[in-house]
Amino acid sequence: MTTAHPASVTAAPAAGPCAARLLTRTEDGERLHALLWRAGPGWRMVSSAVLGGGVGPREWVLNAQVAHGYRRTDPDRHLAELAAGAGLRGEGVGLMTAADVSRHARAADAGAQALVTAGIDVRGWAASPAEGTALPAQPGTINIIAALPVALTDAALVNAVATATEAKVQALLETGHDCSGTPTDAVCVAARTPAPGEDPQPFAGPRSLWGARLARAVHRAVGEAVPAG
Repeated sequence: MTTAHPASVTAAPAAGPCAARLLTRTEDGERLHALLWRAGPGWRMVSSAVLGGGVGPREWVLNAQVAHGYRRTDPDRHLAELAAGAGLRGEGVGLMTAADVSRHARAADAGAQALVTAGIDVRGWAASPAEGTALPAQPGTINIIAALPVALTDAALVNAVATATEAKVQALLETGHDCSGTPTDAVCVAARTPAPGEDPQPFAGPRSLWGARLARAVHRAVGEAVPAG
């Protein structure tokens, strides 16, 4: 199947999530898709993903579509199975969504790249009077995979997650959605491993050089991925 992404999105070099490939599988009689970015060595990633989350060296990112009404309570194991089935080895990041990942958006801005899939049927504001729960929420999800071609400190990686999230909310509001996201949104930001003697970038806020580029790429991709409100 040909990947559906907006023609207006800026072309990007291969070394980043914009080079992700679309995979197809059949699971429980349903045709499902996944997006796979084989980053290879030389990347450090920060992610909220259930598989490979946290901060550390990672070599691939898999964003897998699952069926609506997903019932498995071991999404980390399920994602590991899907990764193995795709021939992936080593440490990587696995994200999950009930959205059709064949309909996604890719954007680039001066070296920063973003790949976004969006399902917003269940959405709302982060600050809510509703009680939280320890149970895993059902996959719905705006998943953001972003990359910068420079090295970042651990603090700057965390800063980049905040920047990407701010850009997501800005795009949601500008496309007419009265929400800050869905209960299951996930993000992964990749940066290059520093070379010997290299000083990593210490900042990735929205007014820093690389944070601004990251914000613009994520903002554009989220705006293209979500339906108009």
